[in-house]
Amino acid sequence: MTRPNDLNPWDSPRAFYGAELRGKRKAAGLSQDELGALVFCSGAYIGQMENATRRPPLEMAKLLDAALHTDGILTRMCVAMEQASQHAEYFRLAAELEAMASSICEYAPLIVPGLLQTPGYTRALVRASRPCATDEFVENNVTTRQDRARLLDTPETPEAWFILHEAVLRVAVGGRDVMHEQLAHIASLVERHRIMVQVIPSADGAHPLMDAPFKVMSFLDAPPVVYTESVHSGRLLDTPALVASHLKTYDLGRAAALSPDASLAMIRAAMEDFAA
Repeated sequence: MTRPNDLNPWDSPRAFYGAELRGKRKAAGLSQDELGALVFCSGAYIGQMENATRRPPLEMAKLLDAALHTDGILTRMCVAMEQASQHAEYFRLAAELEAMASSICEYAPLIVPGLLQTPGYTRALVRASRPCATDEFVENNVTTRQDRARLLDTPETPEAWFILHEAVLRVAVGGRDVMHEQLAHIASLVERHRIMVQVIPSADGAHPLMDAPFKVMSFLDAPPVVYTESVHSGRLLDTPALVASHLKTYDLGRAAALSPDASLAMIRAAMEDFAA
């Protein structure tokens, strides 16, 4: 757990928020547990916000302002952070947590996960879903997704594991050249030991992960969370029982999928099919 004295409030807006929350809590003479009781959360969660490992959603910021009698400053800071984000509103907090995760386990049934997408793939995907969008909107999405993908540039963290359904490899998003480049990029990440990938073949039929895409994000100093997504919406789940259920389902998916070596062979075969 990051000690409060280690936190530099100028490192990021989230760090500044955490430092402000800690200062206002102490000025009110409250412990983390006492403040947590007032806003219906644990003292540990208050500590995570103060240490910048978690940023509260807007409703939590409002509760904190009310409990600390801070005239809405924490709420206004929360709104400003959300407005400054380049991500869709429903994904903003998940993107922040993704950047802090020590490990990410993601399942994708149809679309290449955002962290693995090439610019060409993202461009084709956004254009298909928003045919009347401006070029600026499309390119902003490409830039934002590539910024997220820089997480995989460092060799240490996060440890990233992806289970892909074979459909991800076969749907020709952007055409043959784009898909060849996309699959080559995934294969390169695997070969450089930067990610682990397993594929569930279409011929295998039903499998444990059929319900919906999701990712589990784990942290060195905070409990894991799950992010689920559907069209134009997403949810963060942190209830321990729900997180445990998703982890169990992911483990079953690992057991059902091809081995990493066989999965890489399937990715290479699909890549060559698009090159033919």
